[in-house]
Amino acid sequence: MPLSRPRGRRRHTAVAMACLLGLLPACSHSSSGQRLSARGKTPPPTAPAPVADPGNIYAADTPNALSRVVDGQPYRLYVPESAGDGVDVIDPVKMQVIDRYTTGLDPQHVVPAWDLKTLYATNDLNDSLTSIDPWTGKRHGQNIPVADPYNMYFTVDGNEAIVVAEAQQRLDFRDPHSFELRQPVPVDCAGVDHVDFSADGSYLIATCEFAGRLVKVDVHRHAVVGYLDLKGGSPQDIKLDPAGRIFYVADKNLGGVHEIDAATFTDVGFLKTGKDTHGLYVSRDAKDLYVTNRGSGTVTLVDFARRAIATTWTIPGGGSPDMGGVSPDGKVLWLSGRYDATVYAIDTGDGHLIGKVRVPNKPHGLAVWPQPGRYSLGHTGVMR
Repeated sequence: MPLSRPRGRRRHTAVAMACLLGLLPACSHSSSGQRLSARGKTPPPTAPAPVADPGNIYAADTPNALSRVVDGQPYRLYVPESAGDGVDVIDPVKMQVIDRYTTGLDPQHVVPAWDLKTLYATNDLNDSLTSIDPWTGKRHGQNIPVADPYNMYFTVDGNEAIVVAEAQQRLDFRDPHSFELRQPVPVDCAGVDHVDFSADGSYLIATCEFAGRLVKVDVHRHAVVGYLDLKGGSPQDIKLDPAGRIFYVADKNLGGVHEIDAATFTDVGFLKTGKDTHGLYVSRDAKDLYVTNRGSGTVTLVDFARRAIATTWTIPGGGSPDMGGVSPDGKVLWLSGRYDATVYAIDTGDGHLIGKVRVPNKPHGLAVWPQPGRYSLGHTGVMR
């Protein structure tokens, strides 16, 4: 939950520049384990289909399937201090903070751009975005003025950025590079904060934490087309299943995940996972959904095929697992511990805690970078 709000870059080769969104399954760590590379295949055209495989919208996100755009970028974690004014950079191999820089008051998430070239810290109370160069791991340039950027997403075609102006109750459609405002879309939805898109990208569903409801928006018309109330709920993160049929919605108040039928926009099921359910992340094989239960200190695995809970992992000594992402090879789930000033590394094979890294000031929307995939839909790295 956000704080209350008072009302030069390294050159690629000519080939890499020509193939912006290459999907390269044959990728590997370097011998040092600190850089990732992509090799071998001729990339597809720069205007990809919305999904690589209609049967699995995450088919482009398999282990180490890195685009040529991110070839050689250092493997890093970018952790915003949501109760502070900066971003901490973690070397995940050394398991230590290697840099920290000021971005702006109340940075909530670190968001990869659609074209994979830039990361953005969303400085909510500073009304700005901070650009981060993933080649150097450093911020670059001046802050970009943007009203109330609690969170940020990009349309499937990459033509627009969507700034989630939570306190203003708006979804602001903007130019994805200059961030000039094109059209604000007001929503009758207090606490709008997280978004996911249909498989074809024609519509999005956003969660409204304080209103206990969801809002459906036609992306092309920039128009609200419906609401769905979740009685007694407080929806948080949202994620579409690999088949594109069910939206899973984390519910803080009810301690679990709703299953929302994508075709009918109706609530068709609920899985109880734990107290203060918050973040949702897809495994690299697209078989499981990792569900973070902030109040229980646990992570629940939901089996997509069975629409059932597979197992639950407990963080030893307790914790507050919040936001994060999966390592490029799929072997580690990295999560911010929002209420205990920690970042956790969890083994995705058996759920044991690999280690912790201390980060102050309520670490929140942690981004693991680089990530496999052809393009980014935003948030902390929703890739397709």
